[in-house]
Order: sequence, then structure tokens, then C-alpha cells
Amino acid sequence: VAVEQGTAYLRLGGGCQGCAMATVTLSQGIERAIIQALPEITNVVDVTDHQSGTNPYFEAAKK
Repeated sequence: VAVEQGTAYLRLGGGCQGCAMATVTLSQGIERAIIQALPEITNVVDVTDHQSGTNPYFEAAKK
């Protein structure tokens, strides 16, 4: 989505949107690959709205 001051902001789609493992996929896979390929990127942030997927696994905390 954007890169600002060494931080890449990503929006996940497809099966990743709403998946309970999206955080792990981002930190253990995507973030590592981006930082290895682009040393100027030091942080990756998920800006996905995980609740708006067509069949999300993620459930917001009940208030």
C-alpha cells in the first residue's frame, strides 16, 4: 500500500484476509523476505481489514 520512513504498509487479500494465521505469515514469511530483499525497509505493518473478508476466521473481541 505504501512505504514511509523505512516502514512498508501492506494489505493482505485472498485467503490471507481474515485468516487467523495472517500475523504469522506476515512476520515469519513476508516481512523476512521484504527486509532481506530491501534493506532500507526495517518494519512491515499489516493494514488489512481482516473482519471484512468474505469468510474470515478472525473474530473481533466481544465488548
